[in-house]
Amino acid sequence: MEDVYMLSDAMISTRIGEHLKAIRLKQNITQQSLAEETGVSLSSVKKIEKGEIGSFDSLMRVLRMLGKLDVFLPLIEEEQLSPSEYYELVQAAGAHKRKRAVGKSTKMDKGKSTW
Repeated sequence: MEDVYMLSDAMISTRIGEHLKAIRLKQNITQQSLAEETGVSLSSVKKIEKGEIGSFDSLMRVLRMLGKLDVFLPLIEEEQLSPSEYYELVQAAGAHKRKRAVGKSTKMDKGKSTW
């Protein structure tokens, strides 16, 4: 497997487009029906399949329709903390807790009541 960082942006886009086209064909979906179902223009679908991904929104709609939206899961899932990281986080939050100020009391306040 190639290092993705060695590929140009254009090459990555082209490979994504080719892969999406292959998925669409495997699912026996026409470009026209994909465009209609996603609300993306037919010309945009054709451009995406050529690797000319102009709109992230259009790409997400196509991925959702093809059942491949899960490619974004690593980007949207919250990172899980290990037990030690969680403990450190809780300890750090408790260490900086501000205490409520206590007003000064005078001897008169303690001794007599005005009632």
